[in-house]
Amino acid sequence: MEVQKKYILNKDTANKKLQRMAYEILENNAGESGIILAGIRESGSLMARNIQQLLKTIGDIPTSIITISLDKKKPSVVTLSGNEDFADKVVIVIDDVANSGKTMLYAMKPFLEYYPKKIQTLVLVERSHKAFPVKPDYVGLSISTTVQEHIFVEADGEEIVGAYLV
Repeated sequence: MEVQKKYILNKDTANKKLQRMAYEILENNAGESGIILAGIRESGSLMARNIQQLLKTIGDIPTSIITISLDKKKPSVVTLSGNEDFADKVVIVIDDVANSGKTMLYAMKPFLEYYPKKIQTLVLVERSHKAFPVKPDYVGLSISTTVQEHIFVEADGEEIVGAYLV
């Protein structure tokens, strides 16, 4: 049986949302010496790379990317792809969809040991089912859904081509 995809973002709209969020990042971090874009493995990492490219074209704040790996259902172990010192740095944790806030909250855990200057969060789609106290700083689209519905961000290589509801 074919799953019926109800698109909530097409490619053009998703790209406009990413560009707007890149401008917001520059505005909110003017004067910073650098930003670490920490993408949650797979879709979050893809979004981090897209945001980094946009930031390079519109601003001059240096950025670096790391990948956060964790089991989204049981996120007790969180690993980072790099051994950077995050002390007094701006870290932006990036994921594709925020549901309950659980993944974002656990993804921030390793950074707290380093006393970063700021930890910010970015998602392409935010759902309204918060069970944890995480409100993303940068949001492409906020949408109310039922608990049974799921949102998927679709990619083609390094390009985000949309988001749909199932």
